[in-house]
Amino acid sequence: MTQSLSDLTKALLSAAKAAGADAADALAVDGTSVSIDVRGGALEHAERSEGVEIGLRVMMGKRQACVSASDTSAATLAQMAERAVAMAKEAPEDPVIGQADPDDLAKNWDLDALELAESAEPPTPAELQDMAARAEAAALAYDGIAQVSDAGAGYGGRRLHLEMSNGFSGGYQRTGTSLSVVAITGTGTEMERDYYGDSRIHAADLDAPELIGRMAAERTLQRAGARKPPTGAYPVLYDERVANSLIGHLMGAINGSSVVRGASFLRDAMDTPVLPDGMTLWEDPTLARVNGSRPFDGEGLPVSRRDIVADGVLKGWVLDLATGRKLGLASTGNASRGTSAPPSPSVSNLRITQGTQTQAELLAEMGTGLLITSMIGSSINATTGDYSRGASGFWVENGEITYPVNECTVAGNLRDMLRTMTPANDARMHLTRAIPSMRVEGLTIAGA
Repeated sequence: MTQSLSDLTKALLSAAKAAGADAADALAVDGTSVSIDVRGGALEHAERSEGVEIGLRVMMGKRQACVSASDTSAATLAQMAERAVAMAKEAPEDPVIGQADPDDLAKNWDLDALELAESAEPPTPAELQDMAARAEAAALAYDGIAQVSDAGAGYGGRRLHLEMSNGFSGGYQRTGTSLSVVAITGTGTEMERDYYGDSRIHAADLDAPELIGRMAAERTLQRAGARKPPTGAYPVLYDERVANSLIGHLMGAINGSSVVRGASFLRDAMDTPVLPDGMTLWEDPTLARVNGSRPFDGEGLPVSRRDIVADGVLKGWVLDLATGRKLGLASTGNASRGTSAPPSPSVSNLRITQGTQTQAELLAEMGTGLLITSMIGSSINATTGDYSRGASGFWVENGEITYPVNECTVAGNLRDMLRTMTPANDARMHLTRAIPSMRVEGLTIAGA
């Protein structure tokens, strides 16, 4: 591609104006990724991909249409604009569409402070292969590990630029390096598996390959001999690696798209308690070296830290411009977008009040119950909050882990579950969702 992303989006806007669009947004994204898999210490699979995608949204009065392409020729840009304008003229009217007021747009952001891109030379394919091989070898060094089903490392870089006819123009780059291992113990129907991995913006921050392999092996060996737990009502402790799913259900319920449709079990919960007293949940898109950070949202609006739940009480929805207008509210700076669809609300980095106890101390207080380390499938009623999910983990008696469990289901109601959470102090702060282990009271476990 000979044009810069900025030049490309400007050309798209110019084509849209020439085609008669009243207003338009242009988004260009390009990226490169490298992935390496090893097996038995040798290279098994290597893949490199790169490409560019462009998207155009045009508005004709209160009608809109979106088109996208991966060809950046001048002829394609002109065809995109003409097609988008023709589509918009035939689209149904939507009274809430429209760009932000120019006075509200983000200005003077500091990309250096966010540190979203690799500061050193990215790892080479040979270095990625070495990382994956070392992690695999560390896992296989443990007696009882029958095989490593997956040991892979990867690197990716992505740039985007957003140009809007209301005067906004901005872009940024994001990179990431990842490494993961999946290990297996046992044979036949007695096989159990578990994993560990890490992903960072800067490769220097990544966990050592030997640590990743060791963690995968130790987790897998702890799964050996898993069986069903007893059926009944018990407290459940969600391990840190799955506790973020509980907060994910909360965020889905307060997403503007769900709220405006009435398809949310928290649709009537504004300014009422939804989490335990003293617990605050906040979003912060401005954190350095965290994957979810960004200098502006998908509609060019500024982003900042804000409390979503304060002292247990719900204080705000997750809104873009359109859902905000439907609710008679301002955008919360949460618009997200791709090249082929209009903006929609989406949350970025989440943090929550941590507790003072370790996971082991929460288990000791729990007495008898279930520690969940993995979840599969789900049956969630978004309107009522009724909750049922498949789970595996460990059975706890007298505050101690007694044996691994699988093939069980946990059920309850999310509104009650969220209000009875007790946090541990083990959140990993480099994650987009830094959520600690959470104990939840009174769930129904269906097992043996």
